[in-house]
Amino acid sequence: MNTQSIADQNILTIDIGGTSLKATILTPAGEPVSEYIKTPTPKEATPEDVIKGIRELTDQLGDAYGRISMGFPGYVKKGRVQTAPNLGKDSWNDFPLAQKIADIYGKPVRLINDADQQGLGLVSGLGFEIVFTLGTGFGTALVYDGELLPHLELSHMPVSKTEDYDDYVGKKTMQEIGKERWNKRVKRVIGIYKTVFNYDTLYIGGGNAKHLDFELDKNIRIVSNRDGIKGGARLWSANEKYDVFTNHPAEK
Repeated sequence: MNTQSIADQNILTIDIGGTSLKATILTPAGEPVSEYIKTPTPKEATPEDVIKGIRELTDQLGDAYGRISMGFPGYVKKGRVQTAPNLGKDSWNDFPLAQKIADIYGKPVRLINDADQQGLGLVSGLGFEIVFTLGTGFGTALVYDGELLPHLELSHMPVSKTEDYDDYVGKKTMQEIGKERWNKRVKRVIGIYKTVFNYDTLYIGGGNAKHLDFELDKNIRIVSNRDGIKGGARLWSANEKYDVFTNHPAEK
């Protein structure tokens, strides 16, 4: 196998967040073959702005890859963004992000929710595992024996008469009420999930996980975005399960 064909097996993995865009190149086994780099998410966060930011970021990594994985902070269906609560909102409705990226890069693309992509990179594959992301908003992924369950936008479930989970423990709220009260809220959310889901392991990631200051149960682990981005490799190991978009879409 020559150098080019080896590189073609590598995966450019992109994580789109409300605060930052992150990228790295991984082997099929999930080992990094490039730096893990990031840049602030554009302020307006329209599709055009985010795609421009992705291109500027990934240009730094070269082209030693043949496939692309992307995690997006919202509900994604068949490569199209349906919701983007922490980005440009209405400008993303039914946006064909996977096809746009495939057309720009000329590489096959798989696109899923960002928490789901992180979940693939973090879980052990044993039992019922849940991933929280505490970032701009609140993301979740549900995994059973290493297999992603259908994505549910649990962040938009009401947790009080006036707030959903995004509002309740999102970054804006933490800044408004302070870390002490925010920690109490996160502790309450964990208690709700423990009762409702009876998970085997809970992983807590996202940029604000570092602010947790209470004792966690033995089956709860704090994880990093850097670890979670490895899910981009696992996304391509399940060849039959996720839509693939290319710059030569099949006619329907």
